[in-house]
Amino acid sequence: MVPGPNFPQLNRGGLLVGPGRLGKPVPGSVDTGLASLERVGAWVIVMSTELGDYLRSCRARVRPEQLGLSETGRSRRVPGLRREELAQIAGVSVDYVVRLEQGRARTASPAVLGALARALNLLPDEYEYLKGCAQEDRSGGSRAAVRSSRSQGHDVRPQTQQLLDSMHEVAAIVLGRRTEVVAWNALGAALIIDFGKLPSAERSLVRLTFLEPSVRALYADWRTVARECVAYLRMDAGRSPDDPRLTSLVEELSVRDSDFRRWWADHRVRAVRFGHKEFLHPTAGPLTLDFQALDLRDDPWQTMLVYTAEPDSRSSEALRFLAGWTGADEVASRA
Repeated sequence: MVPGPNFPQLNRGGLLVGPGRLGKPVPGSVDTGLASLERVGAWVIVMSTELGDYLRSCRARVRPEQLGLSETGRSRRVPGLRREELAQIAGVSVDYVVRLEQGRARTASPAVLGALARALNLLPDEYEYLKGCAQEDRSGGSRAAVRSSRSQGHDVRPQTQQLLDSMHEVAAIVLGRRTEVVAWNALGAALIIDFGKLPSAERSLVRLTFLEPSVRALYADWRTVARECVAYLRMDAGRSPDDPRLTSLVEELSVRDSDFRRWWADHRVRAVRFGHKEFLHPTAGPLTLDFQALDLRDDPWQTMLVYTAEPDSRSSEALRFLAGWTGADEVASRA
């Protein structure tokens, strides 16, 4: 159906979209990185070009000397590999790279994706994200299977909550889509924030990390933690690029925080697996905690994050103190 004259205009990355034109810059508009524009007849429609955006970003991060390329004497207008250099190393045509980056080629074969990944020195998470961007039918296949899961990450099974509640000396939370905290145990809430007092729409771990002052002050190295959170959210976006709530979250954070806006544009991706964090807790004091991610097989969107301390360490004592303080607080609240 051809849109009528009152069809709402769309803006993305400073573009105002309307009949018969690609649009003009709009001050203050936000590029969520989740869509791009294509002319169809007299109208411009939104289409996905995350594949092209991601390829350009990865290409800009590769230094030619890393791949043994010698300078040709031409000055580089932008950092990283030129399109023709990427095409040469990957064994594809320059025109094909151009079409991929411009969104005119919507997908690529596994062999081509593998060649591009090797040429760009992509890490495993980055390669997985590249493959996700190149899925031929975003409304079908594995994406449909993921979307048809029981809760799409919003709820946890009662047995999962029972497991959380039985974990008295480790802090644990369950992340769903958009890094939303969908379940937690008492120590997890005591460590980070009382999630139960927050509206469900404000429980995204990324949102809290950037916009909640108490959570922002919790991390000794906030910038590293925050950049990791952005990479986690970008990885999530690769699985569900058409999620309107994700788009709204990215728009809100881009408007309200310049660091998020800059780091989102970097297209860094990372899956949550394991690591450690330094906390500056207002009650327990400094803590160094390891974390690991455990996938919940019942829902492909859900991941349990478990925070533990090295045995017999100062952090272990502080975590036990926080657990005891949390237990005493719960008893007092029931009295």
